[in-house]
Amino acid sequence: MANSTDRLFAQNTSDNISQPEELRGIRENAYMTYTQGIIIAICGNFLISISLNIQKYTHVRLSQRGSSKPYYKSVLWWLGISLMGLGELGNFAAYGFAPASLIAPLGCVSVIASAIISVVFLKETLRASDLLGGALAIAGTYLLVTFAPHFAPHVTANMVERSLMSWEFLTYISVEVIAFCILLYLYKCRKMKHIVIVMLLVALLASVTVISVKAVSGMITESVQGNHLQLTYPIFYVMFIVMVASCAFQIKFLNQAMKMFDATEVVPINYVFFTASAIVAGILFYQEFFGLSPVNICLFVLGCVISFIGVFLIARTRPKIKTDRVFISMGQIPGKRCTEKVQPETRSSSYGSLASKLICNRGTHTDDS
Repeated sequence: MANSTDRLFAQNTSDNISQPEELRGIRENAYMTYTQGIIIAICGNFLISISLNIQKYTHVRLSQRGSSKPYYKSVLWWLGISLMGLGELGNFAAYGFAPASLIAPLGCVSVIASAIISVVFLKETLRASDLLGGALAIAGTYLLVTFAPHFAPHVTANMVERSLMSWEFLTYISVEVIAFCILLYLYKCRKMKHIVIVMLLVALLASVTVISVKAVSGMITESVQGNHLQLTYPIFYVMFIVMVASCAFQIKFLNQAMKMFDATEVVPINYVFFTASAIVAGILFYQEFFGLSPVNICLFVLGCVISFIGVFLIARTRPKIKTDRVFISMGQIPGKRCTEKVQPETRSSSYGSLASKLICNRGTHTDDS
């Protein structure tokens, strides 16, 4: 009897010792996964910033040479596009490792890196607001990484199906659809071309994109890690279709905003709206803030606000890059008539594209209609 009691006591003691060790191991694995997501997101955004500056440099170099060669025939331009694709792929993968409410705000890394690269390599002017904005964005990023939820639930097909049928998500998606229809009516039918309306349309689509991207990325991650094959569930392909469709329409409205408004207005507003929509989507659909202390939530929100201010300061109207070539409107030359300008207006659809062909016709000078 005594021996059986001793064996039972020893078993209970070993269980009590092994449980904390097992829990510690789970926490360490979750922290490593969280850290991997952060590193992948930062690297992806850094590649995107390099890509944007390479494309910008391609346009500037063609402009300085006065070349009529289309920008899409330049090897440098395609290098930039390739790096952008690689960076976006990194962001996509990061959603499978870390919470969406953390990955989305890390987009400010791209803004910071782009400002530094443009000053160093494109010789743009470094302003005091750039230094202040960069410092604020870095401080905000530190708060985001430190106080964001460190543990995200494993995204499986069953988990996605349950979340889709939850009353929180159904209420949220109903409100979002109604808001989207109202904004679309104001934009299309009432011809209200305000930047806030267009960027809200982008943000509402972005929330759906974030939900679907994290679902697809999370299920692929679970399948690759060998936990359970998720690609056999129909919900995976449903979320994949939703992801592609929402991305396409989001890009459409974002391009329309870039045509109508300056990039210095679109970039910071899009960052703020996109981040806010991603955080709300992560909270409601993936329950990412569940169990997070109020102090952590407040400091996380503070980090978002500081990052927003930093991005606004960096993305303010930057001085134009000087070029050696002086652009002359051909409409001012007597005896020639031109259907396009050599240097398009900054708000036109052809701005940034140096492939517009100059068509001049001999004849009496008349005004372009």
